[in-house]
Amino acid sequence: MESTAQSPCCEGPWLLVGFCLQPTYSVKTTGPLVSLVTEGYFCVTDTWKVNTTPAPYNMILSYRAMGPDWAPSQSVPWRKVLWERQPFPDNYVDQRFLEELRRNEGIRQYRYWAVVKEAGFVGQQLSCVAIFITLWLYMEQGLLAPETLFWTSLTCALLGYGLYQALTSQTESCSDHRTHLADSQSAALFLSFTFGFSPVLKTLTESVSTDTVYAMSALMLLAHLVSFPYAHPSPPGSLSLNAALFASVCLASRLPGALHTFAMLTCALLVFALWPCLLQRIRANAPGQFTGVCVGVCVGGVGGLGSQSLGGAVLLSLALVSVTLICPLLLVRLQRHKDNIHGPWDEAEIHEDLSRFLH
Repeated sequence: MESTAQSPCCEGPWLLVGFCLQPTYSVKTTGPLVSLVTEGYFCVTDTWKVNTTPAPYNMILSYRAMGPDWAPSQSVPWRKVLWERQPFPDNYVDQRFLEELRRNEGIRQYRYWAVVKEAGFVGQQLSCVAIFITLWLYMEQGLLAPETLFWTSLTCALLGYGLYQALTSQTESCSDHRTHLADSQSAALFLSFTFGFSPVLKTLTESVSTDTVYAMSALMLLAHLVSFPYAHPSPPGSLSLNAALFASVCLASRLPGALHTFAMLTCALLVFALWPCLLQRIRANAPGQFTGVCVGVCVGGVGGLGSQSLGGAVLLSLALVSVTLICPLLLVRLQRHKDNIHGPWDEAEIHEDLSRFLH
């Protein structure tokens, strides 16, 4: 058993190296004493105290003084190893401990307008949700025919697919083994199943109250925005896409007819699944046009929502300003207060190439 205790009468700490249980009687001698009575109190004096009452289970403890660095002896060198028994406590460190301290190692300095440009992806995705809600409001009020929405969505999908292929580099086209025929088959399969199940999806939430449907839709759209993989949105994350499609089904079930449901789900696939892939390709291969596209989507979202609700447009504008302008400013300003420390207490990192062990 080993532990440490601070002596109130002597300089430096003391190290407990052992104890035994036996009756204690009156003893007198000179030198420092540590006596632990049955009540559990320490008493350190220059002269042994006389204990006239024998205690059946008093502890006689043996202490040895340690150096100023908690080392038993300065002549014994300390080594930073665990496989060797040393006369040092497990938490002992020498004066070289803080010499290996490193601050803000590998820190990345951000530029304001570069952060604003990357935050534009978040702002445009927020605007895409606003555009989808605006289209649903127009269809619910009978201001937008489902045929118009379907053919417009199909035309935008074909134009976007052509632009996506035009922006694809030779290296990316070689690594992607999908053909145009396979893409056409996937689109036809989705449209066929969606059109066939539209009557079922229309009556899917008839037994659920409208307030509950709206609450679930808002919650799922919020989950879509939170879980969206903004760094690598192509393809969108499964959680983000499923949350957006679930919200689309909930909202589409409140439209007048099955054709409205079909057109709304087709538009949802275009907005939440295909558009992020195209925007990521624009950001990678045409960065000069990426900022203009994001600004255009944000303006369209604010304008569309403003045609239905002025208060909603104001809230969306404030959210866009906060996300794209204020939050990047806070990030850059707070970066100067960043203080990461690294040293010998960090976890060990294996830098050796271990791929040869995988074969």
